[in-house]
Amino acid sequence: MPEEKNPQQQINIELGEKEAEGIYSNLAIISHSPAEFIIDFTRLLPGVPKAKVHARIIMTPQHAKMLLGALRENVEKYERSFGDIKVFAGPVPSAPFGFQPPGA
Repeated sequence: MPEEKNPQQQINIELGEKEAEGIYSNLAIISHSPAEFIIDFTRLLPGVPKAKVHARIIMTPQHAKMLLGALRENVEKYERSFGDIKVFAGPVPSAPFGFQPPGA
């Protein structure tokens, strides 16, 4: 019986001009239901008590787990090339800062 190979499908991804600019975020609020994960990206600025959600990404639990694996793999590659990423561990700011799980 001949060995079956799964040909890898090539995907063409279009990146629009607006999306190519990117959105800076230093805070992500992550929540979930049985059917989906929701990630709201925002940014906290010093002296500004209000933060606006700039992007909301909704994905299935399976895709969230795949994203987690892809992020882990890329952080490991980054650290092999550039050294350990330092996470701020100083005094706790008056408002949560950086990427935090809900309720942190």
